[in-house]
Amino acid sequence: MRAAPRPGWFAASAVATAAATLALWALPPLAAAVLAVAALSLAFAAWRPDDAPWLPFAGLALLALPLVASLQFYAGYPLRLLTAQLSTWALQLAGLEAARSGAAMTVQGQLVIVDAPCSGVQLVWLGYFCACAAAAWTGLRDAVLLRRLPVVGLLVLCGNVLRNTLLVALEARPQGLGEAAHQAIGLGVTAAVCAAVLVWTTREQDKELCHADRH
Repeated sequence: MRAAPRPGWFAASAVATAAATLALWALPPLAAAVLAVAALSLAFAAWRPDDAPWLPFAGLALLALPLVASLQFYAGYPLRLLTAQLSTWALQLAGLEAARSGAAMTVQGQLVIVDAPCSGVQLVWLGYFCACAAAAWTGLRDAVLLRRLPVVGLLVLCGNVLRNTLLVALEARPQGLGEAAHQAIGLGVTAAVCAAVLVWTTREQDKELCHADRH
């Protein structure tokens, strides 16, 4: 750690601490907790060495909060709609009769509901956890991680659509799909998404940094 903190980061941490304290009386507890995590992360940034990243640790601190339930409540249904629509198009391209109605799909005459676990909220949490953990482990620079995070979201979305498409196509068969096979497909796609996120996050950063330096 540094012998003395960076004044700008330290001042930002103090402001965030005050905001988090005031938020206890004005905002929901989770919002106040987000501000408190921001204050803690800014304090770490103030004391960190010059060559040490801080964004991965800030991301991990944020993910440590109980976010999944709130994300499921506010973003679950829109994600279910998006997943259902993309899966419908994928099945249509595969030659199957598919249509979407709300967060449900009709495939080959069978009604299949895209329920809350299929929204992908938990996979989003896991994907960004893998990205931040890998960046922290490898010492990935903050600027590089920031540029790679949008692709992490795209990988998670593609993986969730793939999982939902496979499950819906198999569930729509007359014989349906057994619980063990359902869980195996879900775990397999989840593992593939995590592996893809780890490979993408930890890929060589030297060329990307050189390209950024030239601009």
